[in-house]
Amino acid sequence: MKKIYLLGLLAVSTFSAHAQDCSNGRYVDEVFQNITTTSDIQYGANLDLDGDNVNLLLDVYQPTGDTETNRPIIIFMHGGSFVGGSKTGNDVVPLAEEFAKKGYVTASINYRLGMNGIPFPGPEEKDATETVMRATQDTRAAVRFFRRSVDTEGNPYGIDDTQIYLVGVSAGGFNALHLAYLDDNSEIPAVADLSEPGLSGGVEGESGSPGYSSEVTAIVSIAGALGDVAWMQAGDTPVLSFHGDDDATVPYGTDLITFLGIFDIMIIDGSASVHARAEDLGLINCFKPHPGAGHVPHVSNADYYDTTVTYMTQWLKTFVCGGTDYCFDYATMSLDENTLHDVSIYPNPASTKLTIESDGTINAVRVIDFSGRLVKEATNINTTLLSIDVSSLPEGIYFVESNFNNGSRTTSKVVIR
Repeated sequence: MKKIYLLGLLAVSTFSAHAQDCSNGRYVDEVFQNITTTSDIQYGANLDLDGDNVNLLLDVYQPTGDTETNRPIIIFMHGGSFVGGSKTGNDVVPLAEEFAKKGYVTASINYRLGMNGIPFPGPEEKDATETVMRATQDTRAAVRFFRRSVDTEGNPYGIDDTQIYLVGVSAGGFNALHLAYLDDNSEIPAVADLSEPGLSGGVEGESGSPGYSSEVTAIVSIAGALGDVAWMQAGDTPVLSFHGDDDATVPYGTDLITFLGIFDIMIIDGSASVHARAEDLGLINCFKPHPGAGHVPHVSNADYYDTTVTYMTQWLKTFVCGGTDYCFDYATMSLDENTLHDVSIYPNPASTKLTIESDGTINAVRVIDFSGRLVKEATNINTTLLSIDVSSLPEGIYFVESNFNNGSRTTSKVVIR
């Protein structure tokens, strides 16, 4: 559904972004040394899948000593396959702390966990759909909570409620994507039984702060996925996505998701498919694939963490400070930015063949379709110029991965027509 409200919100956000003072490095650099954390703030409550009442809590991180009282806020949602994880997890807290030091207000939320069918006989599509709905309803309540705090509580967190951003990791990425794009009750999958505990209220739910908008300015999905990219429409929420193309937990493209690698659940659309749909619709979006990487590599690898922060910083800064350079185009130095080679791929769009030309020696080339499947590969080629026959490939968006002898790698998007 096209969100007319969002168009107005973006217009307001654009004005507000230009009002933000970014001249001293704020929102880009860590301009504050310390942060102040307020823990276990209740933002709502609702029933879990067993019918028990659950208090919904969040933690707020603010730059210590900051005198600004009109700051953008980033809400983080943790991962854990909707059965584990917490607002204090190492998948979200380092990011929340780092961006608070950049001058943002950040929050990390808990949301309702649990999925019917676990451990046996195993969850089905209905169980997973209802679990994602509960978690997304809670995320909407967190957004509304902060808007209500501005309206009725004197803005205790010093936020600009026209600039609310979501960042979700794994299951949290599902939350961000579903809040952004499952935005109309007519889109709720028929398999979901809204009479089940804690599911009343449709997409908005009844987890707290009714009457306030749950719209956000933009989202970041780290290894997340969407139930159906058909829910995405022109004018919808801008999205930045990260995903490892060797992710065995959440599909990189359109594929079957399983629980714990045992129980087949349903076909979903991962980041590559979300990106392809956004491109087709003309939505503001950026996509950082991690070739060869698995699930949420930023948690255990400092290089991927640095890359995640760099891309997120550019993405958010553009909304907050103004401009159009949403997408950061290079790997961080810790991922060998200094050894990256220039690659030209032409023609683009192409119909019969692609020519790949580089200033460095290419050892291998992989062509990956939008669903993450390897469709063409050339290895041990050791050349700076080669052509690939693409006449047999269906029309669509593809990613060409060029691997160099020095160990660096670049990924380019091409269109086959």
